[in-house]
Amino acid sequence: MKRELIAYLDSIKARDPAPRSRWEILLYPGVLALGLHRVAHWLFNGELFFLARLVNHISRMLTAIDIHPGARIGAHFFIDHGFVVIGETAEIGDNVTIYQNVTLGGTNPADGVAGKRHPTIQDDAIIGSGAQVLGPIVVGQGARIGANAVVTRDVPEGATMIGIPARPTLTDAQSYHAFIPYGTPCSERFDPATQQLELLKCEVETLRGKLAKLIDERDGARADDADRQTA
Repeated sequence: MKRELIAYLDSIKARDPAPRSRWEILLYPGVLALGLHRVAHWLFNGELFFLARLVNHISRMLTAIDIHPGARIGAHFFIDHGFVVIGETAEIGDNVTIYQNVTLGGTNPADGVAGKRHPTIQDDAIIGSGAQVLGPIVVGQGARIGANAVVTRDVPEGATMIGIPARPTLTDAQSYHAFIPYGTPCSERFDPATQQLELLKCEVETLRGKLAKLIDERDGARADDADRQTA
């Protein structure tokens, strides 16, 4: 148990440069919310629904994070800051990172009949601040959801999504570092206060790369034509 807790705290420290010790990480609202969710989820599985909701209510008051007791969450899950909502049938894999003001929401409740209404987030995914991931969709392993994106369709493995509705960028996220803060590949010093500017920079950089590739192809074709004419 102690070894697992240390591994969890170290996984957070690897994704967040701010804490100077493991003790400091224990004060994070996301850590407290996850710990209380483990209790609520155990009660929920035991069909002690009122007690599960009570623990959930206490957690929401203490952390401003609302995780339904029915949500299934894997290892090393990190909520950076708070104001996150995670629905009942959400499923979250291992080493997933979620930033502030994210909603894993449901669609089509089918008149209250229980069913898969919320997203499945696979291992190593990152969901940027303000993003809304809605419905019983799958966010693939290693995918990045940029700040303020609205995702209503399945996201392929390793894709980087931005915009409303979310669309893939031209940049392959795997060409960057293993961890991309805020799910945005352009800068590791991404600031939520300037997130729209950063997203525009992303698009400009990727378009420049595409343009440079097209120019190289054009110049190469012209050189081939010139060689054929002189031959």
